[in-house]
Amino acid sequence: MCRIFKVILKIAAVLSAIYAALFAVFYFDLDGKLMYYVVEPFLCRHYDRMERKDPLSQEYDTAKPHYEYSK
Repeated sequence: MCRIFKVILKIAAVLSAIYAALFAVFYFDLDGKLMYYVVEPFLCRHYDRMERKDPLSQEYDTAKPHYEYSK
């Protein structure tokens, strides 16, 4: 009986530690700060370095499409 109580107590301690860690993440908005200070600058650098075609170098064509109607 005492051994089962110790196991349950250890499980409760681990769950309490996990709950405290998750509460700290929520309370201090650590996930938002991680996104703002780490992930967003990384993504901005990544997408700013990508090769893109110049939209101004394309021809501007105003030709209307040709539709055929059959009876």
